Amino acid sequence: MRDEIETGADTGYLQAGTPAYRRASRILFVAGFSTFATLYCVQPLLPDFVREFGVTPAESSLSLSLTTGVLAGALLVAGAISDGIGRKPVMVAALLAAGLLGIVGALMPDWHGFLAVRALEGLALSGLPAVAMAYVSEEVDPKSAGVAMGLYIGGTAIGGMSGRVLTAIVTDLGTWRLAVGVVGALAVAAAVTVWFALPPSRHFVRRAAGLKALVRAWRGLLTDPALLGLFSLGFLLMGGFVTVFNYIGFRLSEPPFELRPAVVGAVFLVYSFGVVSSPLFGGWSGRFGSNRSLAAAVALMVGGLLLLEVDSLFAIAPGIALFTFAFFGAHSIVSAWIGRRAMVARGQASSIYLFCYYLGSTLAGTLGGLFWHDHGWTGVAAFVGLLLLIAVAVTIGLQRSR
Repeated sequence: MRDEIETGADTGYLQAGTPAYRRASRILFVAGFSTFATLYCVQPLLPDFVREFGVTPAESSLSLSLTTGVLAGALLVAGAISDGIGRKPVMVAALLAAGLLGIVGALMPDWHGFLAVRALEGLALSGLPAVAMAYVSEEVDPKSAGVAMGLYIGGTAIGGMSGRVLTAIVTDLGTWRLAVGVVGALAVAAAVTVWFALPPSRHFVRRAAGLKALVRAWRGLLTDPALLGLFSLGFLLMGGFVTVFNYIGFRLSEPPFELRPAVVGAVFLVYSFGVVSSPLFGGWSGRFGSNRSLAAAVALMVGGLLLLEVDSLFAIAPGIALFTFAFFGAHSIVSAWIGRRAMVARGQASSIYLFCYYLGSTLAGTLGGLFWHDHGWTGVAAFVGLLLLIAVAVTIGLQRSR
């Protein structure tokens, strides 16, 4: 009876303001934090890998790119698996497996063995992002889902930033192996926390997970114009976001700025704005509508990009803060919108969205390097601006399709 009161006796949904809703939001934050800390913890350790394993800098980057590549591909089936066996068990298994693999990786004596473990971590981590989005869409009251989704995405932002910072600090005090092991242990702790504290699914409906069912579900999802627009926004917005962060460091380390590497690295601290903007925009989408809130977020990204064109740190600093703030807000709105639009196969809908999201990161982030090489920062800004203009057009199309 107490659970019914906490979640809302009439609907069984997690209602904003109830203890169960607050508990679920906190646990989803922890899950997102741990997932992205595990994913990105190796980024500051690349020089350590070069020294210890005798690999080239390009080879050392495989410790991250291999993980994200496997993650992107595996996301396409992770949602289908969760549609067959449930959301919470898949999330717990994903965190537990990733944590244990992280500890194993810290003990791996050779480079190829370490890469194999990191690839398996990408496979394991695929069981959380799309599944967590599906859980929010199914269990949280639709009016409150935007805030809950925003808190989860805020956790991913802080996790991505903290994973980098934590491993750098622990490595400085000890070794990189200790740092990777600590992050792995945190993922195991997160798995235990999710298992015991996340409210059980009440609206999950088990669906067949065979190939025919998967093809049928994909056909339905990929023939919905609104969902196609939302999927494309994942590619466009993430592509633009990663491109800016890939090359803003080059801009700041060259004239007229010539900032020290440590100062340039501090740019990643703006990820903390995602903790604020994700639930904030999620709440606004429930109050003012997803269309208006998304349009505002994309417009703010454009505004931030324009500030980055000015050759002054007094413009660039607020510009990158505004760009980051708006990106995480837009991401939270689109993530929640997909859950509402896909009435069935939500896990697979979230998986397709995140596949497009990481594909945008990979393709646009790499293509941006060609613009940097040929035209400098102006070329990068023009490329990102084109992506955002297309995103504006898609957003307008979504408004008309409602």
